[in-house]
Amino acid sequence: MEVKITAKEVNDLRQITGAGMMDCKKALVEANGDFDAAIEYLRKKGQKVAANRADRSATEGAAIAKTNADSTKGVALVLGCETDFVAKNEDFVAFAHKIADIALTEMPADLDALLELDMDGVKIADRLAEQIGKIGEKIEISQYTTIEAPGIVAYIHAGNRIGVLVALNKAKNTQVEEVGKDVAMQVAAMMPVALDEDSVPASVIEKELEIGREQARAEGKPENMVDKIAMGKLKKYFKDSTLLNQQFVKDNEKTVKEYVKSVDKDLAVTAFRRVAIGK
Repeated sequence: MEVKITAKEVNDLRQITGAGMMDCKKALVEANGDFDAAIEYLRKKGQKVAANRADRSATEGAAIAKTNADSTKGVALVLGCETDFVAKNEDFVAFAHKIADIALTEMPADLDALLELDMDGVKIADRLAEQIGKIGEKIEISQYTTIEAPGIVAYIHAGNRIGVLVALNKAKNTQVEEVGKDVAMQVAAMMPVALDEDSVPASVIEKELEIGREQARAEGKPENMVDKIAMGKLKKYFKDSTLLNQQFVKDNEKTVKEYVKSVDKDLAVTAFRRVAIGK
């Protein structure tokens, strides 16, 4: 005997899952009116859509950066999607924030651990699949990072295009927050590769030295000058590409480190994180 599905049941399922009316009606018919089975049907439908769109590029999305209540922990992530239309949808952005809130509470070590966490009784990985089924686009968490420090400032730039976390050695107050935001805007705009020269990986340093040597040779410089020229180019690389050595965008007469010290001689930026759409 066929189970009669009412409009109220369809609407209730739609409110719970966010799926379309016809999809909800079909799910309830397939599940003989069983709500839990219907939800599972829709989840599987989302997973099927996910598989079908696995080769798509999720180059749009929302970059989120958040801290906990006392600003000692921070998370930054990118929830990717295929189109700008979806990226700007309020529900999509709210979903990204909800994932970030869960991450802040649990502080999972990596993306795989994040996907295993619970969101309203279901793994985040399965909630992503549901969203794929609802929206019809590839949706994925493409970047995820965390940070802990005495004081952390979070900054979201350009309509959720870039998310930045800046860690400082002092607890957050009005002054620390102001400095942290200024530095976060620097990170967003200037894309430093590391905090300072000591934070640049040895492999990157060697690569830059080799590039400098090749450039010197290409310019016809004497071989006995090649290493010295390469070192000079490396120093310029540190100045241009490491946060504390960069010219401060709000005052080119100072480096970022000098700016921070001018506000409070004991204040220091200890780390940063940056995530961005299409990175």
